[in-house]
Amino acid sequence: MRAFYDRFCYIYPMKHVSILVPEGDCSITNIEGTYQILSRVNDYLAALGRLPVFTINLVGLHHEIKMKRGLFTVSPDILIRDLSHTDLILIPSVHGDKRKILADNKDMLAWIVQQYHGGAAVASLCIGTFLLAGTGLLDDRICTTHWELAGEFREMFPTARLATDKIITDENNIYTSGGAYSWLNLILYLVEKYAGREIAVRCAKGFQIDIQRSSQSPFLIFSGQKDHKDTAISAAQEFIEQNIHSRITVGQIATRLALGRRNLERRFKHATGNTVMEYIQRVKMEVVKKNLETTRLGVNEAMDKVGYSDPKAFRIIFKKVTGLSPLQYRNRYNREYI
Repeated sequence: MRAFYDRFCYIYPMKHVSILVPEGDCSITNIEGTYQILSRVNDYLAALGRLPVFTINLVGLHHEIKMKRGLFTVSPDILIRDLSHTDLILIPSVHGDKRKILADNKDMLAWIVQQYHGGAAVASLCIGTFLLAGTGLLDDRICTTHWELAGEFREMFPTARLATDKIITDENNIYTSGGAYSWLNLILYLVEKYAGREIAVRCAKGFQIDIQRSSQSPFLIFSGQKDHKDTAISAAQEFIEQNIHSRITVGQIATRLALGRRNLERRFKHATGNTVMEYIQRVKMEVVKKNLETTRLGVNEAMDKVGYSDPKAFRIIFKKVTGLSPLQYRNRYNREYI
C-alpha cells in the first residue's frame, strides 16, 4: 500500500492552489464554485483511498473584499504579501471598468508575474483574462475570453492573440477560458491535468458538466465590430449588411469605395479584426442562425436567403463559424426541435 501511495504522489504530487480574490466586483460563482470543485476532487480521492492533490487557499490583497455593492464579503485565507510560493493561480472574472480594475490590483498583478516566473501555472476564468493580460504574460500568446468583450479586449491588449472561438487555451503553463460558465470546462481540464482523467470524469458527472465542449462558437452572437473611426470601412460594413441576400465580392466593395483591394483588406482587418470575406461570411451566418432558431425554414431555404447556392460550401462555412452543422444548430436552438 505504501508503494502505491508513493507512486500516486509521484504522478500527482500535492499542489498549492491560490484562488485569487481581486479588488472589485468579482464573480463569487467563480470563487466559490472553483473552491467547491477542487475540494470535491480531494473527497473523491479520499473515497478511493488516495491522498489529496490540492491544498486550496483564497488569496487577496486585504482581509475583507466587499462585492455586489456590499451585499457579499469575501475573507481571503491569506494575503499575497504572506504567500511566498504557490503552484496554481486561478483568476476569477471581475466586472466593471477594466482599467480601474487593473489599477486597483496592480500589486496582485506583480505578484502573479513573480509567481509565474517562479514556476506557478496561471489560469484565468472568463473575463479574468483582462487581469491576466494586464500582467503582460499574454503578450504574443493565444488566449480567449467572453466573446461579448472581444472588441474591448483587443483594444486594450493588441499584442495578445485572442481566439474567441475557443473554450480553453493552454500555452506555456498559462490557461484561459471562454465566456460565462466555460470556466467549468477549464477547471475540469486542470483537474484532469493534476488528478487524472478518472477524477475529471467523476467531477463532470457529479457536477453535471459537459466535459466534451471544445468551442464557444455555437454561443457567439455576431454584431459586427464597429467601434472604430474608419468611415470607409464603416461604409463597407453597411453595404455588406444591406446586401445580405446577394453574392458580394471583395473587388465589388473596393470599386464601390474607390479603394485598392489590398488597401481595403488591410484597413478592414485593422478596423474589425476580420478579413472582408470573413466579415461577409459571419454576417450571413448570423442571419442563417436567426432563421434556424426562430422559423420553420429548412437548411436549404435558409441558405438561399443569404445568397448561397452550393450546399456543401455553405455547410463548411456554417460549421467553421458556429462549430456545428446547420442541422445540429437548428436541433439545438429551435424550440420545435428541442
